[in-house]
Amino acid sequence: MKRDFWVIGLVSLLQGVVLGQLGFFDVQRLGKGLLNLGRFAGEMVPPDMGVLPVAGKALLETVQMSFAGTVLGFLVSLPLSILGTRRLFPEPVPALARLIAAAVRTIPVLLWAIIFVILVGLGPLAGTLGIAVYTVGYLAKIYAELFEGTDPEVLEAVRGVGASRLHLVRFVVLPEGANALVAQLLFMLEYNIRASSVLGFVGAGGIGFVMQVYLQTLDYQRLATLLLLILAVVLVMDGISGWLRKRFLLASH
Repeated sequence: MKRDFWVIGLVSLLQGVVLGQLGFFDVQRLGKGLLNLGRFAGEMVPPDMGVLPVAGKALLETVQMSFAGTVLGFLVSLPLSILGTRRLFPEPVPALARLIAAAVRTIPVLLWAIIFVILVGLGPLAGTLGIAVYTVGYLAKIYAELFEGTDPEVLEAVRGVGASRLHLVRFVVLPEGANALVAQLLFMLEYNIRASSVLGFVGAGGIGFVMQVYLQTLDYQRLATLLLLILAVVLVMDGISGWLRKRFLLASH
């Protein structure tokens, strides 16, 4: 108990020092920020609904990029995560697979979009590829850890009757992790829709390009419309994901 108290106290002290260095306790600066926030919010009201046709088309492109990129990333991440499972393969195969996933995951999705803009040019293809590559790094890590949790006794029992690695994956690893696989995939799709809304800032397609134009021209009423549309899509995706989890994942138990 005493040790826990000291740990909590040390973490709290460290947090206070870091926040102080970052300017969190600068009351004058924070007060000015709140005033600017009030002015900014005031200039966004009322939202300009006249931009709905343009914004809707750009948002549809964002959703298409997110969906296609997530599916492509999933298709690559699944075999990579299987190779990264130490219970299935001897070193150095898992180490190499995990290193690849870590290297991919180190680069933010926005930087991946910039890289693909350089490689394939401006437009939604660059954004789709950027989302796909980032998804590979994220899902490969999560899935490899998930597969590591497969019951070793079950694996040894199936391996003991002469099953190959492919059989272990097909009949043990994937069935045991199916619910978590789908749940993480749905979460990744939700995340990518939110993240891809800014890829247009670097010319990678989607609603971000329109958002950037309105920010540069200080047209905050139209910007408010874009933000409301993104919020609506995120809420719809949350609802669909929740329904899918309830309808299929829980029902499979």
